[in-house]
Amino acid sequence: MSSGLKRTIAFLFFLLAGILLGTILGGLCEGVPYLSWLSYTLSVGLDTGSPMVLDLIVFKLAFGFTLSVNAAQIICVILSFVLYSKTCKGL
Repeated sequence: MSSGLKRTIAFLFFLLAGILLGTILGGLCEGVPYLSWLSYTLSVGLDTGSPMVLDLIVFKLAFGFTLSVNAAQIICVILSFVLYSKTCKGL
């Protein structure tokens, strides 16, 4: 396997691990008084409850996309980038 492919796979692994850990951490800290700020979530996009609909009589096409990010995810993704840069220098 080429080193570029290894670095890309490692980068995607660290990115997804940071997102997943941030989601779990944000959910766990939701009820804790001093850590509830980690669960603050911002959602951006087209609401899937009322998506944009393109009606062409023969068929209907609905567009909807929502991106939700919480504070814990941002922190975990930044930490995963730092960890990636420290551990994957030799790839």
